[in-house]
Amino acid sequence: MKKIILVVDDDKMNLVVAQKLLAEEYRVAAVNSGELAFRYLAKNEPDLVLLDIQMPEMDGFEVMQKLQADDVWSKIPVIFLTADRTEKTEETCFQMGAVDYIGKPFVPAIMLQRVRRTLELEDYQKNLERMVEQQLQRITQLQQDIIITMANLIESRDGTTGEHVKRTSAYVNLLIQKMQEKGIYREMLTPAYINYMQKASPLHDIGKITVPDRILQKPGMLTKEEYDLIKLHAEAGGRLIQENMKRIVDKEFVDIARDMAACHHEKWGGGGYPNDLQGEEIPLSARILAIADVFDALVSERQYKEGMSLEQAFQIMEQERGKNFEPVLLDVFLDAEDELRELMKEL
Repeated sequence: MKKIILVVDDDKMNLVVAQKLLAEEYRVAAVNSGELAFRYLAKNEPDLVLLDIQMPEMDGFEVMQKLQADDVWSKIPVIFLTADRTEKTEETCFQMGAVDYIGKPFVPAIMLQRVRRTLELEDYQKNLERMVEQQLQRITQLQQDIIITMANLIESRDGTTGEHVKRTSAYVNLLIQKMQEKGIYREMLTPAYINYMQKASPLHDIGKITVPDRILQKPGMLTKEEYDLIKLHAEAGGRLIQENMKRIVDKEFVDIARDMAACHHEKWGGGGYPNDLQGEEIPLSARILAIADVFDALVSERQYKEGMSLEQAFQIMEQERGKNFEPVLLDVFLDAEDELRELMKEL
């Protein structure tokens, strides 16, 4: 399809000339005022705007200011049309965001070449942006695949499988969804924060890589000394993420992943590990993960225990309201009983 060019000029003769010059290669819309230009733009999105500067009521610079203030219109390239070829006017055109300017009276060959060049450059830029976005998506997916693979390998060492990672992430997502519906921590749960939490949650037990197999795979009860060694995985996980991921992913992702790994065994009422944090001293991401992680540990079968029913797990978690878990978050989680039951069937 032919590209669309909107020509805005109060001189009808200039509109006729522009249409004749451009009509063979492009679809041309012509209007003789800034007001009519915005009426057109309200319903159409041209590929290029040719904008006269000297117009009554609303001149070209005023039109340009309004275009630049809009998220959609500001992406449309603009070439100014002017009989004023002074250095000051040329400088002002580019300062306002124009990609080029064409002098009047129009020289057909020059006008066509500048329009062609502008549209070719615009296509090139869009293609380049698309390629960069596609490459970024591939890199992001590769990073996430690596994260999931690492998490699954670590989980397999203590007799579980990657299903724990999958289930815990699903419970985290459900809790976040319910928090959003109820407007809880609305300011903190930005799209970026949620995205990073979802991607980082599989790494929460990465510190288990430092725990000996004889402890991770022990079928019976752990001794105090063995349990103390297990507890070191939280601090180790936070340190491993901080030291090894800061060069390959966003700082915000690293911070959230570190917090979730290091703090998901902290307790709302204190007494958790590794730093005995309390209340809002514990990062929100870790408080959310703690609920999902404990729930999955309770309802899942492990080499040393049977899995509990949802009702049994809820009963135990309710007893930890305000102790292990933040009350408002636990209440949201327990209120999602029907969704949890369906999710458990799917998982």
